[in-house]
Amino acid sequence: MINNDVLRRVRYTFDYSDTQMMELFAHADCEVSREHVCSWLKQEDDPGYEEMMDRLLATFLNGLINALRGRRAGDQPVPEDRLSNNMILMKLRIALDLQSEDVLSLLDSVGLTFSKHELSALFRKPGHKHYRVCEDQVLRNFLKALQLHFREGASSDSPEH
Repeated sequence: MINNDVLRRVRYTFDYSDTQMMELFAHADCEVSREHVCSWLKQEDDPGYEEMMDRLLATFLNGLINALRGRRAGDQPVPEDRLSNNMILMKLRIALDLQSEDVLSLLDSVGLTFSKHELSALFRKPGHKHYRVCEDQVLRNFLKALQLHFREGASSDSPEH
């Protein structure tokens, strides 16, 4: 999946402003300008579009983890130079403090049924005999489920609205 798409979907899901996006990078000790954030969020056919490299998305996701879960003591994780869909899924799961049942429920809400064993295979290390590659469709559906749960679901579940 294209890193810029992941960034756009996370921003939309949690309704983050440009400033909040910059702050999430800062939570991972990385300073980015508003111009960079805006260029990563543009569509591919826009002249100001800039491709987001794996290391920058990893930095953003590490910042999201730090912002939502708190910084861990000691050295901060080094952002990966190469990101897979499996790593993106894992970082989002950690940031949102989701248990396996939560992830299964989210995927089920968008019509994607996984067993616990199939899901755990996505979170294994690549050399493990039961490791399974997270396909683009699975990550897209997971991001869609997050959007439905955190954005659309928030307003319909709220008693004030």
